[in-house]
Amino acid sequence: MTRFVVTGADTGIGKTIFSAALAGATHAPYWKPIQSGLEDETDSEAVARLAGVPVRVEAYRLATPASPHLAAEIDGVTIDPDALTPPPGDLIVEGAGGALVPVTRALLYADLFARWHIPVIVCARTSLGTINHSLLTIEALKSRNVPIHGLAFLGDAVEDSEAIIAELSGVRRLGRLPIVDPLTPEALAQAFAANFDLTDFQ
Repeated sequence: MTRFVVTGADTGIGKTIFSAALAGATHAPYWKPIQSGLEDETDSEAVARLAGVPVRVEAYRLATPASPHLAAEIDGVTIDPDALTPPPGDLIVEGAGGALVPVTRALLYADLFARWHIPVIVCARTSLGTINHSLLTIEALKSRNVPIHGLAFLGDAVEDSEAIIAELSGVRRLGRLPIVDPLTPEALAQAFAANFDLTDFQ
């Protein structure tokens, strides 16, 4: 079964693009539990366009582009954690922002990951600051006994940063997705195939 949660060591690093690449390569459906911000293309719409896989309907679609806890309050919505149970079967689940983004004022995404106990892939950018952000994210997940499947780096190659994060954390490197420009379904699929071993996700 192909069943993973994709989280990030930071926000805006390309986690959705990696999720699309992984979903496309494994043909697994995609699910974003909470979408905050609806004016531009949503993450689910981007994955559907780039990966061509089934996309599960979000549990919550919030108009305000903010952390889910605040977006829900502004939109007048109460988020029920019990409504955030992933559907069964093959699935790529994408959280919002980083692992410690609050879902409610009493619940973080990492807490949800601990409940789900689905293997997590940590996406980390390769630019300056990634060592600290990545190691903090991994420590937060480990402290909650969240199973970590591996690290996926995003961006230009920075060998020492990638190596030291894997070495200090004890989490294996799955590969690195370079910047894909122009970002087309074909180019994304080729980049993933060239930089990751599909057997690592089966």
